[in-house]
Amino acid sequence: MKKPFNNNIINKLIVINFKAMTKIMKTLSALVLLAFMVSCSTEGQKKETKKEAPKAKVEIPTYKNTTEIPENITTPDVVETSIGTLHFFDGVPTKETAELTQDFLLKARGVDAFLKGIPGASLQALRKGPAALGVDANGKVALFEKLMDSHALFLTANTSTLYIFPWVNTKEDGPVVVEVPPMMLGAFDDAWFRFVSDVGLAGPDHGKGGKYLVLPPGYDKKVPEGYFVIRPRTYATWLFMRGNISKGVDVAVKNVKDHLKVYPLSEAANPRPTEYVNMTGKYFNTIHPNTFEFYEHLNVLIQEESDEMLDDETKGLFASIGIKKGEKFNPTAREKRILTDAVAIANAAARSNNYYPTGDLKMVYFYKDVPTEWVMAYPDKNVYFNYEHGFNTDARVFFHYTYTAVTPSMATPHEGRGSDYCITFKDSDHNVFDGSKTYKIHLPPNVPVADFWALTIYDSQTRSQLQTDQPYPTVGSNDKGFKENKDGSYDVYFGPTAPKGFENNWLQTIPGKSWFVVLRMYGPLKPFIEKTWRPGEIELVK
Repeated sequence: MKKPFNNNIINKLIVINFKAMTKIMKTLSALVLLAFMVSCSTEGQKKETKKEAPKAKVEIPTYKNTTEIPENITTPDVVETSIGTLHFFDGVPTKETAELTQDFLLKARGVDAFLKGIPGASLQALRKGPAALGVDANGKVALFEKLMDSHALFLTANTSTLYIFPWVNTKEDGPVVVEVPPMMLGAFDDAWFRFVSDVGLAGPDHGKGGKYLVLPPGYDKKVPEGYFVIRPRTYATWLFMRGNISKGVDVAVKNVKDHLKVYPLSEAANPRPTEYVNMTGKYFNTIHPNTFEFYEHLNVLIQEESDEMLDDETKGLFASIGIKKGEKFNPTAREKRILTDAVAIANAAARSNNYYPTGDLKMVYFYKDVPTEWVMAYPDKNVYFNYEHGFNTDARVFFHYTYTAVTPSMATPHEGRGSDYCITFKDSDHNVFDGSKTYKIHLPPNVPVADFWALTIYDSQTRSQLQTDQPYPTVGSNDKGFKENKDGSYDVYFGPTAPKGFENNWLQTIPGKSWFVVLRMYGPLKPFIEKTWRPGEIELVK
């Protein structure tokens, strides 16, 4: 009789065989994977070797008329560059090389278009901001009845004078009359932010007020008498005016409302009423984009404006990236990707100019004989940006990226009149300001001004007044409770919290953000103009 089959033995055998098979499978899998990796590595080495291996040089036969060809006028078959390896056949680029260089050219032109387009883009934004609040037609005026505060996104505006910005555009209405009030300081800039004419104390009315007639580009009809004639190259102009508030803000506002009128010449016999929009305490944005939207913003200006606004070279530059008057700006996905990269690079370059001026831009430093971080807004006090060796694009970018208002009268200081400025972006150790830390500036005794001086703090991102708990982020000699040292000097602090005893000599900063400051001297006197009196550098309080 057969013994019964032992199931336990079978089960043990199955387990043993299963474990063995599993081990074998793992081993086989490892071997397959290793073989695959070796294969890939070998293939990669073959490709790499193939890529790196130089082609055998083909001997070019000579002929009866063959001459020696200088090597520096030829192009090798392989050229290594910062944008990649370029390939040629006897000087003829491959299709891939052509695409690579064409992409680079579009990017380079996009960078150039941003930097050269900043003036027009900035002025376009200066008009667009108030227009969003209703200042969008001749006869309407932006008026800051309680001065400009930090709600406005506006490049380095002050809190110490009365701002007045009338809308002026001759495209629809033809010639426009502006009746300027007495005792104004201001100027007309065209839509490309070029200086056209002063008004007020530095203008042809010499502070008495008067009628200005703004003509459209190419206007050839008879011009009536009795006007100061303004001939810009653009339909839109930006008239910026500042009113003196020494007798009180309300008095200055009344002077404007009693005298300022803006209307088409065709309505001279019966002018439309002037409409004022109080901008104080209101949010609006006057700063151009720093993204791909910059090109769209610029395109709107090109389409709206006179063809006389730009020279042929600048028109050609903008056309090379697709911005052409009378045509839709409609870049492909590839072009948009490249231009998005271009604007990022250009924006970084513009900001770098402000913080690390080098080369010819070293002329922006306010003091030349000692290391300083104080700079001037108009490089070398020149609003035309033309210097000994020609036009300086970097100087123009330096100004327009951070400041507004182009007029020689603001760039050239006059003893006891007008104003002068110096700006600092870094501390005495040449480090950028950190909003989490406390800093101090010392102003020596006898600050040389006929009127007053003021320090205003700005946001490094927006280049506008820093938005803190202080709606008017300014301190200075006009402030009540401002503390003077026993020797007639002043100390001002910058930090998240006020030092005890210096609450009125303090400007608030924001942890996690940077900032910069502008020192304004109203009615600057000789010691400041001749630089024998100097503000201290801003020092970190340790």
